[in-house]
Amino acid sequence: MPAVVSKFLSNAVDTYERRGKNVEVISKTLLSTAVLAYVIKISYPHIKRRFNKGKKAATANGNCVNHNNNNNNSIDKYSKDDKASKIAIEKIKEKKLKIIEQRLKQPGLNLEFIMQLRKLVEIMIPKLVCHETGLLSIHTLCLISRTFLSIYVAAMEGAIVKYIVRKDVKNFAWMLMKWFGIAIPATFINSMIRYLENKLALAFRTRLVNHAYKQYFTNQTYYKVSNLDGRIENADHRLTEDISTFASSVAHLYSHLTKPCFDLMLIGLALAQSSYEMKANIVNGPLLGFFVISTTAHIMRIVSPKFGQLVSEEANRNGYLRHIHSRIITNAEEIAFYGGHKVEHTQLSEAYRRLCRQMNTIYSQKLWFVMLEQFFMKYVWSGTGLIMVSLPILTSSQISSDDKTGSKVSERTQYFTTARNLLISGADAVERLMSSYKEIVALAGYTSRVAGMFQVFDDVSKGIYQKTLVADESTTQGIIEFKNGQPVAKGQVFYDEENMAITLKNVPVVTPNCDIVVPNLTLRIEPGMHLLITGPNGCGKSSLFRILSGLWPIYGGELHLPKSCEEKPCMFYIPQRPYMSIGSLREQIIYPDSIEDMIEKNITEEKLREILRMVSLEHIAVRDSFDEVKDWKDTLSGGEKQRMAIARLFYHKPHYALLDECTSAVSIDVESSIYETAKNMGITLLTITHRPTLWKFHCHILKFDGMGSWIFEHLKEE
Repeated sequence: MPAVVSKFLSNAVDTYERRGKNVEVISKTLLSTAVLAYVIKISYPHIKRRFNKGKKAATANGNCVNHNNNNNNSIDKYSKDDKASKIAIEKIKEKKLKIIEQRLKQPGLNLEFIMQLRKLVEIMIPKLVCHETGLLSIHTLCLISRTFLSIYVAAMEGAIVKYIVRKDVKNFAWMLMKWFGIAIPATFINSMIRYLENKLALAFRTRLVNHAYKQYFTNQTYYKVSNLDGRIENADHRLTEDISTFASSVAHLYSHLTKPCFDLMLIGLALAQSSYEMKANIVNGPLLGFFVISTTAHIMRIVSPKFGQLVSEEANRNGYLRHIHSRIITNAEEIAFYGGHKVEHTQLSEAYRRLCRQMNTIYSQKLWFVMLEQFFMKYVWSGTGLIMVSLPILTSSQISSDDKTGSKVSERTQYFTTARNLLISGADAVERLMSSYKEIVALAGYTSRVAGMFQVFDDVSKGIYQKTLVADESTTQGIIEFKNGQPVAKGQVFYDEENMAITLKNVPVVTPNCDIVVPNLTLRIEPGMHLLITGPNGCGKSSLFRILSGLWPIYGGELHLPKSCEEKPCMFYIPQRPYMSIGSLREQIIYPDSIEDMIEKNITEEKLREILRMVSLEHIAVRDSFDEVKDWKDTLSGGEKQRMAIARLFYHKPHYALLDECTSAVSIDVESSIYETAKNMGITLLTITHRPTLWKFHCHILKFDGMGSWIFEHLKEE
């Protein structure tokens, strides 16, 4: 193809010369056109930006003029609302400062990245002597062995070439046999390095996953991180993909950084020894190489794109796309009933397009950077290497008549071949070190996400939440105290070992968005005081259950709860849509106990059959054995799932049962039998229901009016 193009150009030039045209004029014209096009390409974005700013300013001035013409008394209005305008300006400044802070917090090669990586390394390698340090030691030993093998192989290649030049068949055959012999340990070491790198990545991931799971299931963090805190939108993606990618990146980067350092150190010594044997200066070559490498490294560091921010944003958008997919899978039936496939398709396509735009941005940034990187590493460094190899030969002081006749040609050839191979290995090591900068910056993005996830888990488990709120201190009537724009949970929770009553003293019912449902709630529930809770939708019935269960923080007052014991839990919550776990029929009944817990409680299968008989589900035990594993969410009907949840209640026998419309799909006769059985077991009922048939099983009523007021009184028989 280049030959065709050059032939075409030469024919065109001959044609122009025959017509009397000057080729030099044509060349200058083409060069000027290229320079002009390049100047336009560079200056066009700046001109466009200035033009847009001027256009916006003109539009804003026009709007101001129109506003002044239509409102003659605007100056008076602004003078009256001067305080409000100042507040608005301050809020805008605060928003701008927050945006600047967020940009400054973008992941990159900085002190914050080093501190985050240090904390994660302490998790991955908890002790000086552990499984991970053993893998690291063996891995490091293999890397050093590979470097020595590389030097030895380079020396062997030089010797082979020397014997070829000398036509020494015997020594050539012997060196060739040694060449094939060294191939076995060399290939084993290479394979071992990859194997240990994968083992390290898996070991690091295991440590991080165990630490993350421990945090995730401490103090109901799995619930609070998605409902009370807004910093992590897709915890599932961070727990799986981000941790895996981070562990693999750390293990690969260790090998990618350690081996080049060993290579440079040992190869430098080998080259210095070879130059010394040639009676040449051993300083000029390394000094030239250091100057060229440091200069090119500085240039590449200046022009390098911010890969950390780009990779972090890509992971963010990838996680959001996965979140949209999981939402569609979770709510597939509701979406199908509504026929909302067009809306979901649009949202999913938009999420994918955002991911594609980010990936295209990364690819375009890498295009020019990789081109510059290859230019320096492949051509500039290769030319420098040739100069470094030739310097000991050209400047050698050992020149004699024997050299001129060619008796020392084989030694020089041996040196040149050995030095060339060593320089190729050294250049490869430097190239890996230089290219590892991109990997380090990319690692900073994953480090920021994983370390940020651990920080959020730790904060949430301690009751520290950060969420974008609509309400503030001015709209919550002083009921909620705010600090740094976030509500402060000032309420206190006490657990009494002797007193089994539930007491609320001046406790406000507040949603995670700081909407005040009930400003002040005070009541006391004694054992055996079966409470009926009524009111319109959104009045705080289910919110009260979330506060009693410890899912929502208390922003004021006191909450006194009985202390739970292993034999008998304090409270047991049953929602309208029961949760069916993965496992056998036995595990559905005893959830959240394990089979070992059931054995410790001396619960037999006959007892489980009796419990199923109480909720009219004995036919399931007849149809399926207790060891049958099925997808019980789809196997059982709505009423059967609700009765299975009641079977769990009868299995655990708590002091209090929080029943949230939990029998809406159960027939009235079975429902009455269930409530009567629960009362006979000594379980105090706290029931949210709209069925009048259940009123007779309760002795007190708590009525919310939906406006913040409530009434707690004795329930009359009539």
